[in-house]
Amino acid sequence: MPAATRRFELTLLPERFAISRFAADAPIPAWATRGPFFSVTRTGDELSIVSELSRAPAGVQSQPGWRVFKVHGPFVLSEIGVLSALAAPLAEAKISLFAISTFDTDYLLVAGETLSAAIHALGQAGHAIHRSAAE
Repeated sequence: MPAATRRFELTLLPERFAISRFAADAPIPAWATRGPFFSVTRTGDELSIVSELSRAPAGVQSQPGWRVFKVHGPFVLSEIGVLSALAAPLAEAKISLFAISTFDTDYLLVAGETLSAAIHALGQAGHAIHRSAAE
């Protein structure tokens, strides 16, 4: 079955997150690599950090209040259309998405104020949303 027509299971992580930006040559702060979920990405243009909101210090250029859905995987790296099957219903509902991919799976971040609408849109598309035990 093509990934675009597949239905996925996702788990909503209980924590709230922030997406922070630093200069490309900034050192990775110690707080950035703590917690059950974080992502650190460096490019020639910037250093981006996704961390628990409670760990991002005041004064850092950040967008707070993000929620994270973990897509139940694993998926092989050559699988096509996983993100598009999940992003399409969010785009149709005019919900912005920040995606992080790992070797095994994908994580979808949505702004906290759009969480209910995101859950509804994904559910209407046939995807199952589970809340983590701590949620």
